[in-house]
Amino acid sequence: MPIVVKNLSFTYMEKSPYEKKALDDVSIQIDEGEFLAVIGHTGSGKSTFIQHLNGLIKLKNGNIKVFDIDLNAKKPDLRRLRCEVGMVFQYPEYQLFDETVAKDVGFGPRNMKLSTEEVDRRVRKAIELVGLDYDEVAERSPFELSGGQKRRVAIAGVIAMEPKVLVLDEPIAGLDPRGKNEIMKLIIRLKNTISPTIIMVSHDMDNVARYATRVAVFENAKLLYSLPPDELFANSGELSRIGLDVPVAVKLANALRAKGVDIKSAITPESLVEEILRVKGGNNA
Repeated sequence: MPIVVKNLSFTYMEKSPYEKKALDDVSIQIDEGEFLAVIGHTGSGKSTFIQHLNGLIKLKNGNIKVFDIDLNAKKPDLRRLRCEVGMVFQYPEYQLFDETVAKDVGFGPRNMKLSTEEVDRRVRKAIELVGLDYDEVAERSPFELSGGQKRRVAIAGVIAMEPKVLVLDEPIAGLDPRGKNEIMKLIIRLKNTISPTIIMVSHDMDNVARYATRVAVFENAKLLYSLPPDELFANSGELSRIGLDVPVAVKLANALRAKGVDIKSAITPESLVEEILRVKGGNNA
């Protein structure tokens, strides 16, 4: 079942001198199994949009239906919604709070009123899914762990609720290239095992190009584009006009075209290499 958003608008501090429109008539459908990347400048509406999807921001104008949960209902089932739609905020390691890793990861499942046995099963599974050794970390304080381990524990706390949708706000912010690569591999593993639908806010266009099935571009509170990455990045001039970056492979492909090389669409290093080999093979022929 899809997530359907229709005519969503939202204004902060309405009818005050500080009034700011964050979303303006946004409509989009997110199908089950998609990897939707959400991009745009700071203040473009990205975070406000994703926070509507699990009820962190109360719906005021528009319509949102997440699976069969209607957020326009008088009393939408927010408890169930937040089990179905897991939210991982930017720098999630700062949200750790409990005295042991196991207790921290088990916070969500305990609030779901699950049996002790089921909570324990989910905690172990979540810790192992994020690539940590349960027996090694379960009884340790999360604050004793490395930065990367803390981030994994925080993500484990969300996926322990086994959400169908995983929403991530800049999950690789502040990480070195190796750390970024590890977290992106983890996200794909979670997509394949726990949460088939991924919605990820990101400024990293290389990862957007590599992993997303569709990209939503926000600009000045509006949804400007909702396109597959190859179609979106083919229009790199328009993205540059609104001040957004493009993947490195796109920049290199554009530079080669400017020099007269017949390079077609390439948005990842692998696809660029294929195009170069194609052109080289054609020249050799």
